[in-house]
Amino acid sequence: MARIDYPESVHRLILELKALPGVGPRSAERMAIWLIQSAKADPSSLSAALLEAKETVRPCQRCGFFSTQEGCRVCDHPRREAVLCVVEQATDVLPMERSGAFSGRYHCLGGKLSPLDNVTPEDLRIGPLLERIRDESIEEVILALGADVEGEATANYLAGLLGGRCRVTRLAQGLPAGGGLEHADALTLARALEGRR
Repeated sequence: MARIDYPESVHRLILELKALPGVGPRSAERMAIWLIQSAKADPSSLSAALLEAKETVRPCQRCGFFSTQEGCRVCDHPRREAVLCVVEQATDVLPMERSGAFSGRYHCLGGKLSPLDNVTPEDLRIGPLLERIRDESIEEVILALGADVEGEATANYLAGLLGGRCRVTRLAQGLPAGGGLEHADALTLARALEGRR
């Protein structure tokens, strides 16, 4: 007797959902069935929002954070201090902002040095960082990179490169070894910023 299974279109939906980060096979299946069967689900609104975000959101050319045609909420803010916080990814900006402990500017590198993954300085947004330090009269650069091996290597590389151009500091206590900013709470980030060296 043939085994009963979902129609092919449901399988395709499950495969697409399973490709999302952090979504396993069972979660993908539950989401797919919910989207198909729930009266609360609105797949057309979901797809429209996804398409709109994909078409309108781009990295800001100056800082690397998410921007639209209307501009960048970080770069367009008129009262940002002349302190530049360098982070790995655009998603690292929001935890810093939510901490309420930082009122400067941001620069997203787009990753971290990783020789094993063939990520070199040329693959990161280091050239635009140097331009910003020169053009925006940056007084201090805070290296808010992960505490893992690649984050430390990137921080050391940037510290050597930026030495003499401006004051260079690194986030201090509070961030877990091997962790990134996306996992830290507001208090931990606030203490790390206050205790930077």
